[in-house]
Amino acid sequence: MSIEIKTNSVEPIRHTYGHIARRFGDKPATRYQEASYDIEAKTNFHYRPMWDSEHTLNDPARTAIRMEDWYAVTDPRQFYYGAYVGNRAKMQEATESSFGFCEKRNLLTRLPEETRKKLLRLLVPLRHVELGANMNNSKIAGDATATTVAQMHIYTGMDRLGIGQYLSRIALMIDGNTGAGLDESKGYWMDDNLWQPMRKLVEDTLVVDDWFELTLVQNILMDGILYPLVYDKMDQWLEGQGAEDVSMLTEFMRDWYKESLRWTNAMVKVVAGESDANREMLQKWIDTWEPQVYDALKPLAQASVGIEALDEARAELAARLKKCSLQSQGVSA
Repeated sequence: MSIEIKTNSVEPIRHTYGHIARRFGDKPATRYQEASYDIEAKTNFHYRPMWDSEHTLNDPARTAIRMEDWYAVTDPRQFYYGAYVGNRAKMQEATESSFGFCEKRNLLTRLPEETRKKLLRLLVPLRHVELGANMNNSKIAGDATATTVAQMHIYTGMDRLGIGQYLSRIALMIDGNTGAGLDESKGYWMDDNLWQPMRKLVEDTLVVDDWFELTLVQNILMDGILYPLVYDKMDQWLEGQGAEDVSMLTEFMRDWYKESLRWTNAMVKVVAGESDANREMLQKWIDTWEPQVYDALKPLAQASVGIEALDEARAELAARLKKCSLQSQGVSA
């Protein structure tokens, strides 16, 4: 007796969701596409938001920037929720290992008293800056139109909350988990003349209404000067102060900033390239805010690495902006 085995293939009626097929065609879609495109509600709202009767939900008029399709702004990292959480879990695992190593060996409590004071005054108060960044990115995510744009900002907002917590943990490791270091660093943030320009800048950003202006100020201008200054140049300066172990605890910040450049650069490039009107508006905002960012960081630079290092960080930002046909104030083209 012979047995003949036959196989039949079943062709699916459709390969993806209707809204994805309308944008990309009826073909298998990536997880990023299915989780990111055309998800937000656009029609059939029951009422306007009571807190802002001038706009509807997901209203593109919440920013002066105009795009034919906001979904032209995408995440080069292809982060949707699952991919983002998996990536950050790996980063957190490495960071926790570093914190555990330092804490087990009491590396920060062994530092000279003067060095610990410098860390509490010059580094830990940045946790308040991170909280402002968390609030700003949360607002942007709420006001932005396309899901590809909104999710990049809410993920960044969560990252900034985590970075603030890491800075708080550095203070706790310095004071032996008493909380005295957190109180001391908060005192610097509230009363030290060194931090008042930055504190004012953070508070000013909290009331910026236009969400794209806010992302430009927070994620491009502020981060574009602050992160190279603090986590690169000031980190090297701390090594000279005998605090080289702190580098283990700020590695997350350096890795995170390097990764964030991918989506922030892509976002500005697409928006600036959409129209001359967009580029002119971006340049206007840069002219207004970039000098304020520089001035706000000047006292921190003077107390640590020097103005020359701040100028180098500013030049790095100028090089990024130049690729999008934009000009940083104070740096020649």
